[in-house]
This record gives sequence, C-alpha cells and structure tokens, in this order.
Amino acid sequence: MKLIINMKFYYTVVFAFLLLPVSAQVNDITSNLYETYAMFKETSLNERRIKHNDIQPLIDQLKKDSKYTVKTVGNSIKGKSISLISIGSGKTNVLLWSQMHGDEPTATQSIFDIFNFLDSNQFTQEKNKLLSEVTLHFMPMLNPDGAELFTRRNALGIDINRDALRLQSPEGKILKRIRDSLQADFGFNLHDQSTYYNAERTEKPATISYLAPAYNYEKDINVVRGNAMKVIVFMNSIIQKYAPGQVGRYNDDFEPRAFGDNIQKWGTSTILIESGGYKNDVEKQEIRKLNYVSILSACFTIADGSFKAISIEDYEKIPQNDRKLFDFKIHAITHTLLDNPYILDLGINFEEIDDQNHRNFYNVGRIVDLGDLSTYYGYETLDATDYHIVEGKTYSNLIESLDALKQMDIYQLLKSGYTYVRVKQLPKDKRAVTIPINIISATYKTPQLNIQLGVNPSFLIQKEGVNVYAVINGFLIDLATKKSQFKNALILK
Repeated sequence: MKLIINMKFYYTVVFAFLLLPVSAQVNDITSNLYETYAMFKETSLNERRIKHNDIQPLIDQLKKDSKYTVKTVGNSIKGKSISLISIGSGKTNVLLWSQMHGDEPTATQSIFDIFNFLDSNQFTQEKNKLLSEVTLHFMPMLNPDGAELFTRRNALGIDINRDALRLQSPEGKILKRIRDSLQADFGFNLHDQSTYYNAERTEKPATISYLAPAYNYEKDINVVRGNAMKVIVFMNSIIQKYAPGQVGRYNDDFEPRAFGDNIQKWGTSTILIESGGYKNDVEKQEIRKLNYVSILSACFTIADGSFKAISIEDYEKIPQNDRKLFDFKIHAITHTLLDNPYILDLGINFEEIDDQNHRNFYNVGRIVDLGDLSTYYGYETLDATDYHIVEGKTYSNLIESLDALKQMDIYQLLKSGYTYVRVKQLPKDKRAVTIPINIISATYKTPQLNIQLGVNPSFLIQKEGVNVYAVINGFLIDLATKKSQFKNALILK
C-alpha cells in the first residue's frame, strides 16, 4: 500500500512537471498579448454604439481570406444577416457569441481585434499550434436589430437570453442550431454588465466578471461545468496582472430559460464573460483590451490542455459581484432643510440618453441614493466633511446665444454662485451642451434646490462661505483648478 501511494505521488509530480513548460508558454504569450495589443486593435470600431453595417465590411474582408470559413447562418427579425466565422482545424470546437443583447458590444469589438491578431505575421508558431488543436467559431453580433437601437432586446421586444426553452426568436433558434451542429466543446457567452458592479466588499469595479453557469437548481459540478471553472480560474490569473482586484464572479443561480445555463446542460463547457466598468473608460476601450487578452488566453489554455491541472476550488476564491458603486459619491455633506442641518451622503449616477440615430448620447445626472452610504463606493468620491450644499442662482442677464455665452468666463459665474444662465436663441434639437453651466430658456422657471431621489443635482458646495465646488448635472467641478470629468450640462426649455 505504501508503494502504491508513493507511485501515485511520483506520477503526480511528473505530470505537474511536464505541464510547467506548457503553462509557462501560455503565460508568456498572454503577457505579450497585452503588451502588443495596439498592433491588432481594429481602429474602425472605437465606440460602443456599433451597428450591423459597421462590421459588414470587416466580415467581407474575412471572406477573401482562405483560412476563414464565413457563413450567413440566418437573419434577424428585420432581415439583418447573422454570420458564423470559423478558423482552425483542431478537433476541439470553441463557439463564441457576442451581442446577444444589442447594447452589449464590448466583446464584439474584441472579436475583430482577435481576427487582426490571427491575420498578422506575429506569433506565428503559437497561432499554428493553437489552430491545429482547436477550431474557433465566432458569432460577432447575434442581435443586430437590438444593436441598431442600442437596446437590450430584439425587434420582437424579448430578451434572447431568456428564450432558450421556447425558442421564439430567430436569433435564439440560430444559436441553438449552431451549438448543436458543432457539438461545441467550449462556449463563450460574451456580455456587458452594469458599470455599477464592484468586486465584493471593495471599492474596485468588477471590470470583468466570469461565470460558469449552473445547469440545475442544485448547482452541481460535473466535468463539463468543472472545465469551464478551470478555464475561468486561468483567465482570472491573467487579468489580475492588468486590473488587480477588479474581477468578479457573477451570480450562479440557475435560470432555466437562459442560454448559458442550458448550453452548459447540453454538454458545452460554458463561460460567461461580463464587461463591467473601468474608471474614465466610458467607451470601454480598456475593457475591450482585457476581453481580447482574456479570450485569447482561454483559447491557448484550452488548446494545450494546461487548464486541466487547475484546481476547481480556486474558482470560489474569485470575489462575487456586488452592486455598490456610484458614478459619483459625495461623503458627509451638510444639507440644511427647514433651517436644520443634516449630514448626508449622496450617490449620483449618469443616465445615457441616446440621440435619434443611436450613435451618440448625452448624460443626465440623477441622485439615486442618499443617507448613510458608508458601505458604498464611487468611481469619483468627494469627502465633503464641513462642506455645505448651497442653492445656485440664475444669472440675471439674458444672453443672446450659446456662441455669446461661450465668450463669457463660465468659471467666474460658477464662483459667483450661478448654476443657470438664460439664453434667448436656443437650438431646437439640442438637449445638452458642453459648456459647464445649465442653460435655460427665457421663460423657463428655475427649479428650486431639491435633494431627493431622482432629482438632477445642480448646486454649489461651500466651505466657510466660499464656493469651492460646483455640481452641474451631477458632474463635480473644482472651481479653483477647473478640474473635472465634466461631459455635459443640460438645456432646459
């Protein structure tokens, strides 16, 4: 018995030793992926609101390359083509689908970065090894109708990711058919999540969150789900190098209607990647880069099989997602109501309002919580201890136009206590302005200071009678340095 135990130990050590060079190679390539990313970034896709027409020229280019197989595998409700792009000759099939939700495009951009990587003359040896072991199948935009309107749901108004059982959406039917025809070994379900998720009990955003979806209510772990967990542990170890502490683990409650849960149940090791928030990365370009590194790293570890030696127990060590982030948090500010002072924290978020073409947007700030927010965090936080909220005034002179207003010293107006300016000639189709003060029409009644849920926050912050900061449409402006992350004020008519 003693000899058997020793032999087991011997073979375990030898197996681990043999894997070390391979694992080291995978780690080396992933470091290089991050450092060389700029060489492969698809520069025609630099903003989130990408459309079906934006990616078609890129797909047409791939059709001319013999190493790719490009197929139209169906159409959306409104007739937009849905493409499947395959590359590689390996026996392991890996299926990746993105933009199942039309307003979740971060990984879609990363997929085209990956195509550029695969097309390049760099890392030839590594890519040859990868593509001889796996065949990669990409569906870059599963919900093109939703992408057109930058909305979650499809043209029928349903969430495709809750249609795995009834299969009423053509998009869902396509995904099911492709998964079944490939009998995919691994599946990557690529999404965006709210930017307000943080890694549990930390102030850090959950920039990337992972999940190996459960395939039953009991959350059992079989070989299929276990392999997904092991790949996630590997991806987490890579991303920690570049966004330390900014990885979360998505809730794994079983959802019987969801595609990820069902694809796991159907025998494909399924990995959910959710792109969250990253400070000062509104268009998620740094997160796109992390997706690129994360996805390619996973493909390399699947190709060489090194993920098999990873402990499943490390999956549970990834912090869970929490939702305790604000765009802007004001800590311990004094607010006087009915002549009585109160100490409050304010949580402010910025709602995105799309233009009519769903190509651009402006922000409307909202107070989304107030009171004791000591267990919450902000992408930006102001410690306002001993500071007071003060109602802003409306400038008494009527300004002729926005052009005339731009010639004025706006920061001096703010320092003098003005947060609203009346303008005579206002554009009919604009609701926002990049000038850091709110614009109102000649007849608009200025709103009184109101610190309540849902209110647009525009006020001054004083200390010892001096206006130190202005909050305009929720954006904090330092009146001494003029520093801010200001995007837009509002035009109110």
